[in-house]
Amino acid sequence: PEVTARLVALVDELGLDTIASLWSARPAGSLPGALWRLYVLREWVRRSPVTASREYAAGMRLAEANHVIAGVAEPPGPAELSALVDAILTGVYEGDLGVALERAGAFCRVISAGRAELAHESDLADPQRGRAETEQAATMLTTATDLERAAASWRAGSLI
Repeated sequence: PEVTARLVALVDELGLDTIASLWSARPAGSLPGALWRLYVLREWVRRSPVTASREYAAGMRLAEANHVIAGVAEPPGPAELSALVDAILTGVYEGDLGVALERAGAFCRVISAGRAELAHESDLADPQRGRAETEQAATMLTTATDLERAAASWRAGSLI
């Protein structure tokens, strides 16, 4: 348990820049690439908990199945999202990597749906901001797909 806790909090100890220098350039379909995405998600939730919970809440009803797969406690506030990303990373090291990656992918799909929904609202007041938020939603959707593909590769025994 102590080793798992240290691995989950790796960014807290080493910093995101150090992890980036190790894994950020690795392909999404590799184990280091998938881990990089998980640690970035965790860091984002920790740095922007209110934004994360707002986007997640906005996407829940639009991506109900993914909300269930992600497994966030309700209501999805900052503490609940922080607990989720820590649980996902714990699952990487103590549970089934495929399940952890799928949960993270589902989480990203809910965030993406929420960002897209909120972008519609922003678009009315500030089209530039709405466009930027739509692009961020698309980026999060790409991350979801990357994580889901990594889970499939892990199960097929081809995650490098």
